Amino acid sequence: MGGGGGGGGSSGAAEPLVRRAWCYHPNCPGCRVERRNEEREGVPYTELFLIWLVTVSSTLPIQYLFPFLYFMIRDLHIAKEEEDIGFYAGFVGASYMFGRTLSSVIWGMVADKYGRKPVIVITLISIIIFNTLFGLSSSYWMALTSRGLLGLMCGILGPIKAYATEVCRKEHSHLALSLVSSSRGIGLIVGPAIGGYLAQPADKYPSMFSEKSIFGRLPYFLPCLCISLLAIIALIASFWLPETLHKHTENMVLKDSIAVEECLSGPTADENSGGCLNLFTNWPLMSAITVYCIFSLQDVAYAEVFSLWAVSDRKYGGLSFSSQDVGSVLAFSGLFLLIYQILVYPSVAKSVEPITLVRIVAILTIPLLSSYPFMAGLSGFVLQLIVNCASFLKNAFAVTTITVFNILMNDAVAQDLRASANSVAVTLMSICKAIAPAVAGAIFSWAQRRQTASFLPGDHLVFFMLNVFTVIGLVSTFRPFYARRSTKH
Repeated sequence: MGGGGGGGGSSGAAEPLVRRAWCYHPNCPGCRVERRNEEREGVPYTELFLIWLVTVSSTLPIQYLFPFLYFMIRDLHIAKEEEDIGFYAGFVGASYMFGRTLSSVIWGMVADKYGRKPVIVITLISIIIFNTLFGLSSSYWMALTSRGLLGLMCGILGPIKAYATEVCRKEHSHLALSLVSSSRGIGLIVGPAIGGYLAQPADKYPSMFSEKSIFGRLPYFLPCLCISLLAIIALIASFWLPETLHKHTENMVLKDSIAVEECLSGPTADENSGGCLNLFTNWPLMSAITVYCIFSLQDVAYAEVFSLWAVSDRKYGGLSFSSQDVGSVLAFSGLFLLIYQILVYPSVAKSVEPITLVRIVAILTIPLLSSYPFMAGLSGFVLQLIVNCASFLKNAFAVTTITVFNILMNDAVAQDLRASANSVAVTLMSICKAIAPAVAGAIFSWAQRRQTASFLPGDHLVFFMLNVFTVIGLVSTFRPFYARRSTKH
């Protein structure tokens, strides 16, 4: 930091880095949060629970449609042949991420200028409106449009990560980020479970839902309605979340002489003085985002492929599961994923270096994905056991990777740029996640037409392509592709 104007003009080379603090302004919400954090040393359990609730509510709509999307596209009569269903399903799955790609950076800028809380509230209102409209879709184009608008208006992912680190003390920031990552992981698993259990309720639960009821006439409305109702609860609860953005124009001032002698452990002001544009020259950040995007692409492609593969007919190499069967598998994964995040992951994270943990997970993913096509030859209890275990392991690996890279990305920038940095990450990740379902759906549709091919027949091709991206992600964790900042979590 520059040594202008302060008391005691020592030489710049010998000066320790200076900790900066905001002048306290009673009417500034960010100042109030900072003062409260200084006075309260414990973990802010109320705020973290509300962050968890908001994050889960905003994550559930992302992938909950995958278990019933195959049947929804069939019932909308857009596909002329059964083998084309996966092709059209891919575009509906991609539309959310396409919308989010267009708006993520804008929402990050809004959060950095006007506050984190307005973005949270707008996101939850958008989920209530557009998620409900998706369940009411009577045509393919209505479904496609409502999903795209939902993604366009959901700008919470980047700001919520910044918010989580600001609402608590520095020593609890990694706990808060881990909570965001785990709640997203749970939402990405529980969402499809809700979709699988509650779609087509008149067929599954005829004693409770009549064919003539709204849920009989609109067989995919019930899971959408349930997620929208949870978003209403989260919206009400979000009013108890404090705003953390500083809303005054005065510059930072130096703390007392004790604080002056303390060094910052994170990025310095010089590294971040260029503002948002300087993020793109921050190689530890950009390399972490790049690897994160590769694994995100693979993970979303897997989520769509798994559901399409599980419900497709055995003559095409699938498992002939119902959407309820898929929901049961994902519910099992979600339950054990929660146990894994609470009891197993913290111990593993403390004993293994972050990037090494990602490499181990990637290596284990390769034989796991390779085993999926052979499961079609199983049946009964053995099939259920193998599929459930494989699904849990794959999702546990994905959540581990997401959590590690969220921590690495936030450690690579100063706090005042975290919302923008996370929004850049969300934008690039959303591009990959928008491409993934469309490409995965097209490859899946193509694979079903080549059951007798001599090389990688049927679904072997699909899971082979997933492993290709796993290997690319693994290679990208080594130099010169990945530049890491020395940090522990």
